[in-house]
Amino acid sequence: MAEFDVDLFVIGGGSGGVRAARIAAGHGAKVMIAEEYRMGGTCVIRGCVPKKLFVLGSHVHQEIADAAGFGWTIGEVKFDWPTLVANKDKEIARLEAAYTTNVEKSGAEVVKARAEFEGPHTLRLSDGKTVTARHILIATGGAPNHGKPIPGIEHVISSDEAFHLKELPKRVVIQGGGYIALEFAGIFSGYGSDVTVIYRGDNILRGFDEDVRKHVRTELEKRGITIITGCTVEKVDRYGKEFSTHLSNGSSIASELVMFAIGRHPNVANLGLDKAGVAINPANGGIAVDGWSKTSVPHIYGIGDVTHRFNLTPVAIREGHAFADTVFGKRPVQVDYANIPTAVFCQPEVGTVGLTEAEARANFSHVDIYRTDFRPIKATMSGSQSRVLMKLVVDGTTDRVLGCHIVGDCAAETIQALAIAVKMKATKADFDATIALHPTAAEELVTMRTPTARYVRQAAE
Repeated sequence: MAEFDVDLFVIGGGSGGVRAARIAAGHGAKVMIAEEYRMGGTCVIRGCVPKKLFVLGSHVHQEIADAAGFGWTIGEVKFDWPTLVANKDKEIARLEAAYTTNVEKSGAEVVKARAEFEGPHTLRLSDGKTVTARHILIATGGAPNHGKPIPGIEHVISSDEAFHLKELPKRVVIQGGGYIALEFAGIFSGYGSDVTVIYRGDNILRGFDEDVRKHVRTELEKRGITIITGCTVEKVDRYGKEFSTHLSNGSSIASELVMFAIGRHPNVANLGLDKAGVAINPANGGIAVDGWSKTSVPHIYGIGDVTHRFNLTPVAIREGHAFADTVFGKRPVQVDYANIPTAVFCQPEVGTVGLTEAEARANFSHVDIYRTDFRPIKATMSGSQSRVLMKLVVDGTTDRVLGCHIVGDCAAETIQALAIAVKMKATKADFDATIALHPTAAEELVTMRTPTARYVRQAAE
């Protein structure tokens, strides 16, 4: 008899877990993957994909408004929220089925059940069965975090519930200033809701380049979104179908929906980690792992948001692939976390890769900044007052491009291509030698010749 039931047991059927299961099975391992909810995880079921579908639909109203400048006369426009939700649900169901099918085609077994540790090599499923595994991968992702309890917290929803609302609220209050908060602010506003964003910090998008933060806030406010910073929600009262959100500045806001998007925490509860001896990282509350995604127990690994390292779907996928190649493919691979591109699908869109200006100035003695802010060609005809921001951060000593930041239409698509150049350590001279593609907004990235700012750190005496 075999010493273990399977070579690999994966807890969690999200993007990272699915990739790990498929690659490990392809290397000849006997694999079982357990998912208690729906295959696809946060990204596919209640995250990146449905959010992007909602974002795309919310653009239509602005496109219609812009059309007049190009000679179009459009009659009465109607929008039906239930139709949007129903069509989104159909697409998500299709993707979920595809995820399940692809895993099964790879040779891995899918189990629709919750899995918890009974010991270092043993897992108990919610159907009562137990499974032993030579290696175990924890890929349970993260969950919304509402922060400290406040009166009326039971009236607050997260982004999870926002995808299943029965109707579009006329007025929305969103607490948070990061990816999810701003993306949903744009979504609701685009479909016609009056939106107020509450954020405790001095400005939205903490951790992003300062020019990006300022530019995005200005553009969101142009679109009619109210942003209140240096403030938090202290209480939420309900009056029938309406809510009154009380703020720390003493004011209150009436709305039909209150949503918190203040962060996510690793999904580590009730996994039985203590029975397996798996340690938690005290710094972030996630599964503690090393550079190989190995936990404190040599045969147990953790990837994706549950480790709380870089909470991005493509990172989880890369970690899952690297794990499977390392453990089952006899090809040790460590994930390189430098220069990970990221996007915020707010309106306008943000795309960024590499260092911010502040990070570069803290780590390099000479830093050159190339920055431009302009109305795109479409706005000159539509009459829109929106503006595009493009910024390059350059090592003044080596001429290497350290960071690139874009705010505007198709920023994410543009930054994906630029991330290749930044990853390859392209120089500003390489950018300058590239012939511009005209007329595009992105041509500005290869035509900025004169630094808008130059910083030289003074040597310590």
